Amino acid sequence: MMEDPLFWVFVLPGLLLGVYAQSRIKINLAKYTQVPTLNGITGAEVARKLLDAQGLKDVTVESTPGVLSDHYDPRTKTLRLSQQVYYAPNVAAAGIAAHETGHALQDAEDYFPMEARTYIVPVVQLAAQAAPWVFIAGMLLQMPTLAWVGIILFASSSLFALLTLPVEFNASARAKELLVQHGIIQGEEQLDGVEKVLGAAAWTYVAAAVSALGVWLFYVFIMFFRGRSASSIR
Repeated sequence: MMEDPLFWVFVLPGLLLGVYAQSRIKINLAKYTQVPTLNGITGAEVARKLLDAQGLKDVTVESTPGVLSDHYDPRTKTLRLSQQVYYAPNVAAAGIAAHETGHALQDAEDYFPMEARTYIVPVVQLAAQAAPWVFIAGMLLQMPTLAWVGIILFASSSLFALLTLPVEFNASARAKELLVQHGIIQGEEQLDGVEKVLGAAAWTYVAAAVSALGVWLFYVFIMFFRGRSASSIR
């Protein structure tokens, strides 16, 4: 399918947004890793302070290898920060640590979009593997119903990407509010830095959603137009 020029018509917007997002992340991280936090508080200390202030002392904060590998694991109640965030006393690290803390708060409050996304992860993983084969089998065997099953399976990835948007935007909003509320971020430069770092990261999720929708629309287009053309020829 990737050899089909039409595939890139649907997918290219998401890819371009992804490239833009990555460039903004690099630029803003390079800039705001140079802006220190007050009293030299590190990313790990930011996360621990905010978690404790919200009564989430059962959530563990750990260092994890990798670049931008920061994440919160709701299964083990563990907040994992990359070493560049865990040990770093700068505004970018504080923003990322607070963002992941926002996910821990969502988990504690049973925030619906996060709960829904967590529950469908196994389904999405299975569907993503099966969808192309089911769709191709349906087309080759001239079984439209089977092909539509493949398209529905593709839709699960789009649903996951769309559910990710409110989860990530909400976590960033919580992060900024908590950082200001607890006096970790002060002044216009520091607040602007947090907003730019988290805003750039948010574009990666938008790009993923656009790409997922593009792939899904590509297969729908094939089914509606090319599949229909093949049927009319017969």
